[in-house]
Amino acid sequence: MKRYALFGLVALLWSGAALRDMGAAWVSSTVLPELTLEQSVEVRDRNGDLLRAYTVADGRWRLPVKHEQVDARFLRMLLAYEDKRFYQHAGVDGTAMVRALAQALRNGKIVSGGSTLTMQVARLLEEGSTGAWSGKLRQIRVALALEQRISKAEILDLYLSLAPYGGNIEGVRAATLSYFGKEPARLTPAQAALLVALPQAPEGRRPDRHPDRALAARERVLHRMVAAQVLTAENVEGATRDPIPNQRLSFPALAPHVADRMRQQNPDHQRHNVSLDRALQSQLQDLAQQALIGLPERMSIAILAADHTTGEILASVGSGGYLPGRGQGFVDMTQALRSPGSTLKPLVYALGMDQGLIHPETLIDDRPIAFGSYAPQNFDGQYRGELKVAEALRLSLNIPVVALVEEIGPPRLVAAMQRAGMTPVIAGREPGLAVALGGVGVTLQDLVGLYAGLAQGGRSQTLHLGDSLETKVRFVGAAPAWQVGHILSGLLPPKGAITGDLAYKTGTSYGHRDAWAVGYDGTHVIGVWMGRPDGTPVPGVFGGDLAAPVLFESFGRLKPRFEPLPVPPPDTLLVRTAQLPQALQRFRSRHAVFQAAPDAPKLAFPPDGAALELEADRLVVKLRDGAPPFTWLANGVPVLTGVHRREAELDGVGAGFMRLTVIDAEGRSDRVQIRID
Repeated sequence: MKRYALFGLVALLWSGAALRDMGAAWVSSTVLPELTLEQSVEVRDRNGDLLRAYTVADGRWRLPVKHEQVDARFLRMLLAYEDKRFYQHAGVDGTAMVRALAQALRNGKIVSGGSTLTMQVARLLEEGSTGAWSGKLRQIRVALALEQRISKAEILDLYLSLAPYGGNIEGVRAATLSYFGKEPARLTPAQAALLVALPQAPEGRRPDRHPDRALAARERVLHRMVAAQVLTAENVEGATRDPIPNQRLSFPALAPHVADRMRQQNPDHQRHNVSLDRALQSQLQDLAQQALIGLPERMSIAILAADHTTGEILASVGSGGYLPGRGQGFVDMTQALRSPGSTLKPLVYALGMDQGLIHPETLIDDRPIAFGSYAPQNFDGQYRGELKVAEALRLSLNIPVVALVEEIGPPRLVAAMQRAGMTPVIAGREPGLAVALGGVGVTLQDLVGLYAGLAQGGRSQTLHLGDSLETKVRFVGAAPAWQVGHILSGLLPPKGAITGDLAYKTGTSYGHRDAWAVGYDGTHVIGVWMGRPDGTPVPGVFGGDLAAPVLFESFGRLKPRFEPLPVPPPDTLLVRTAQLPQALQRFRSRHAVFQAAPDAPKLAFPPDGAALELEADRLVVKLRDGAPPFTWLANGVPVLTGVHRREAELDGVGAGFMRLTVIDAEGRSDRVQIRID
């Protein structure tokens, strides 16, 4: 009590002009603590909404805030309760200290404190004690010095940033986000009163741990505000019915992979503004988690959505959950190199059209073909014979697209990818024909960027999270780009999905390691990847079954309907096969080492890769086309010769693997590999 009387006397004397003059040197020589606070790094979306924040070095949440960003009624309540002469005193309120001293002498105990907000800021800056007389004297000195060197607004901002609200929560922004899940710009009277009361006893009044104490403290503030004419009785009556928050909320953790990347790229930035849309990001993160339910263990997912007219990335989901463990959710799969499977085929066909090799109505062969030692097969092991290019693309056939790449040249395909803004990674020195079927490493972001370029008429569109100064480069003609989009928009959507103008393509990499779906409408482009981050196979996974439904659902969460694709460019040739120039009516690869003639023999049964169970040691074989007589070989050994019929029986067939070959009278052949059980 004697110490308190001493401070009251000091404050009273200090209010006198003579002592202020005598103590000016003492105050001016004060060494102030660091006024530049370490504050939580923030990542904000295109509208300024918070996506993610990081704690400061000691693990506390301390978000930057200015008084202009805080509810004005809360500020009035704060000053009325804590320091009603804040804008009149010079750091120490002598009147308040004398009043506090008189109350203490009258009641035999401390009833009210005499600390100003400036003194509280002084204590918070130095994390000083409120009890020791030396600590209180230091607060007075620092408070007086603060008032001389910075403005009242800056002092108020320091308080709003440093005030403790329990646990590791500091500052009013961290408090409102933690307790109310909102920014402090608009607060109810009940919320404002709780925030006024908490800093006085932040641990003892924490609403998530001591709700009764928090409620009582809030009520005291509310009723004091009526007397201070800040609130009306009606305001207070309504506020007392509001519940106390019973738990702390998690801070926003949207786009964690993007946030980490931005922080690593610009470690000196306090705030990172990105082009993402908070609402869409939240919805697609939820969708990603839902899409993994019931799938094999260690599966992950990535979704990237962009506006292809501007290149702005609107949502980037790097995994189904930002967690370590077997699913490796901490790995950003929008940036990981993966095999794109069949998703490069639209670019191949667009290049073929651009070079005058094909047209959507051009007939192209889907027959067994070998390019040296490379003999690709279709995914289902079947062949369709001669069909139109448009149908070959819709069916995602492998043989026609490899034949086309063999004509274009793999280096030209890779160069086109690079002009489109991609950074393909090739295993080995020179790209081979396998690039057409996914034999190259690309990222989801690069792949979505490629489709954005196709949507933009064949001009590169580099995707970005902010301002982009990239110069657009033409990588394919406008008419071929439109033709490819028109073909892809004719694909049927997954069962139950929304319908409309969506040009999309699915893909599955070798060994079922990656499932893809990428598509665009008139404004937006979205890509989906699913698989295991460690690259292990996921048997039975297909892009059409797994990723395509997620693609359509992503568009559904972006907007209610697809926007129409553009009209064809003026130079687009829209004719049927018979109306095409002779050279474009039928495609023939000029450099294939072997290409089966249309009437060459073809094994109809058994199909390649078949596993057969025979009741007797006798195998029935069937073929079509070819010129008789035929010779049949099993593992290179003739078993039937001079056969004119197209159906035959092979006797003495034993269990195991068999290479079955048929040769016709002109030396043309076909073969399959089967297993006999």
